[in-house]
Amino acid sequence: MTVNPITLEIVRNSLVMAAEQIAARMIRSATSMIVKEMEDCSAAIFDGEGRLLSESASIPIHLNCIGLCLRTILDHYVPLDAWEEGDVVLTNDPYAGGGSLSSHHTNDVIAYTPIFWHGKRVAFAALNVHHMDVGATWMGTRGWNIDIEQEGLRMPPVKIIRRGERDEQLFRVMLANTRVPENFENDLVSQFASIRLAATELTGLFDRYGEPEVLEIFEELMAYSERRTRQEIARIPDGVYRHEEPILDDGAKGGPFRLCLTLTVSGDELEFDFTGTDPQIKGPINSPLSATYAAVFYVMRCITDPSIPNTEGCKQPVRIVAPKGSLVNAQWPAACFQRMVVCHSIVDLVMGALAEAVPDRVMGDACGCLYNNTMLLNPRTNRRTSFGEVVPGGIGATARADGASTLSAHVTNCPIPPIEALEIDNPVLYIERRLSTDSGGPGRWRGGLGQVLGYRILGDDPQFHHTSQKTVSLPQGVAGGRPGDGGRWVINEGTPQERTLPYAIGDIEFLARGDVVTHYSPGGGGYGDPAERPLDLIERDLRHGYVTPGHAEARYGVRVDPVDPAGDTVTVEPPPGFQSLLGFELVEWRAGEAVVVLHPDGRHMNRGGRPHGGVLATLIDAAGGYAGCYCAHPGRVVSAQTLSLSVSFVGPAGAGPLQARGRVIGGGRRIFFAHVEVSGEDGALVASGEASYAYRHGYAPPDGGALSDLTALRSE
Repeated sequence: MTVNPITLEIVRNSLVMAAEQIAARMIRSATSMIVKEMEDCSAAIFDGEGRLLSESASIPIHLNCIGLCLRTILDHYVPLDAWEEGDVVLTNDPYAGGGSLSSHHTNDVIAYTPIFWHGKRVAFAALNVHHMDVGATWMGTRGWNIDIEQEGLRMPPVKIIRRGERDEQLFRVMLANTRVPENFENDLVSQFASIRLAATELTGLFDRYGEPEVLEIFEELMAYSERRTRQEIARIPDGVYRHEEPILDDGAKGGPFRLCLTLTVSGDELEFDFTGTDPQIKGPINSPLSATYAAVFYVMRCITDPSIPNTEGCKQPVRIVAPKGSLVNAQWPAACFQRMVVCHSIVDLVMGALAEAVPDRVMGDACGCLYNNTMLLNPRTNRRTSFGEVVPGGIGATARADGASTLSAHVTNCPIPPIEALEIDNPVLYIERRLSTDSGGPGRWRGGLGQVLGYRILGDDPQFHHTSQKTVSLPQGVAGGRPGDGGRWVINEGTPQERTLPYAIGDIEFLARGDVVTHYSPGGGGYGDPAERPLDLIERDLRHGYVTPGHAEARYGVRVDPVDPAGDTVTVEPPPGFQSLLGFELVEWRAGEAVVVLHPDGRHMNRGGRPHGGVLATLIDAAGGYAGCYCAHPGRVVSAQTLSLSVSFVGPAGAGPLQARGRVIGGGRRIFFAHVEVSGEDGALVASGEASYAYRHGYAPPDGGALSDLTALRSE
């Protein structure tokens, strides 16, 4: 039978959509922050023999291990003929099967279900979900663990559901080993349901086209992926390429350690040999072999045509050599929760080796592995909770474009959780989230910018844990590009109690309620000689506040005219619709000064009839944002200056003029006020609040329209 290419394309997209729907169902039904907002889950579809057919566009480090784990289950625990309709098998044990070709760490629970059509097993559906707490020494499995037993309950591959009936005793054992049983129960049940519902989507293909044609399409799809992948590899010059990367470069926990790679390109095949990499350590960064495979396959997809379907065929031309007991092939009892420290560096390691062979296909180093996690008692519930995120940073530049700014890099790929959602669920007040000016590595193409993230802890007994990379060994550039800036963590910045954490990864920090945590995440490495960067791109970076004049002069060798702080009044007026929407009149504005008349109504008042601090701060912030916007000339920036606002308050009887002051943190594309205080004629504080205002240069909402760029409204 000859496969119809149109039918093949329909079936291919149906398989991808089936995987996407599994992940989407999980995200919609989850209650844990890490899944419902950060989407830390990934789905895959396999044929009846356990070979990959499709994946969701989710977390790369998950995706390329699900098939390896399934093979471990089939070889050591549940053979193909032991699967029955309605079964669900799960595991979270990195060392299932005696090696490390299973789940990456205990928080990643992978579940599988077989799909039958007319009594015959034709496929498997799978879902890997990060569950927040599985009963480790510290909530969320943070801290400097030295063996796997500290990292929570380990479940070898087992049938949690047998022929549609859940094993309640086993289920209760799992729920007894978590600090958040409600979230864990909900997310486990959602995980099981998400994969079982895929049966309808898969069997529909067999109903429509029949078993022989669909199975032949499966074979052709995998063969096509292999052919296309081999064609891409054949374009890489044959040779042996080497590279090294340091791990734990600050030496706080015995480092730096070393990752080594010898990459051999021979025709249409690749061998990745990690011989020379340091042995596994007594710490949580060791990478199971399945995670190392996942990181390597991710880079392979980065340098090959993205239109190639992700199937088992993509993996056939690749061979990986990883010595047992090393940082890239951890063996029991090594701790491995933070294997991403190694895996992010594997991406840079492979890119570095390929830079000599195919410089146009690689990119500068990214920010590396960045976590922050705070465990504390919620005063509203008197229960321990946890908040944090996979902290985004800068991505390296490529041969064609600047690096992306403030993303969860490479094999992580988690969305940034909304500040509002974090504040609703947890006792925390976020103070700022902004791009870190000057952090991107200079080059013909600039590295992406990191971020500055600051928050105040409002819960009791806070236990803070962080992970960072690229603090000493900076994110390196490619083809003459310069390194991006390193990162740092600061506690109570700007106060007498200020201290910078002295290590990139380590033990739990015991903080106090009211402490402020600030993180400066690294920027990405640049690409190409900075002297070749076009002047219009430098001017754009200055205008948007991505770089400062001093940085432009020092790194790019261009002279920047200073901004005149007493510049002429700008005559351009914001549109009336913008003013009426926010309830103010902008009378005049100069560089660093604005005169504003506010017309507040019930929207701007609290229950006591007084001005609501957050709303008033936002009104003033927006007015100040326009003042800064129209005083920023091309090639110049309004940055880190104080903007004085003279405000008249037209409101309830007896309300007199108010004075407000705020500090502009960033300029150009985004104007931020970290804090605004408003006082009356007698000097008494009337209102205060935290607000940020972001605008697109030249953007004006239509008269009466919504202001979509108004963000982060809140008051103290």
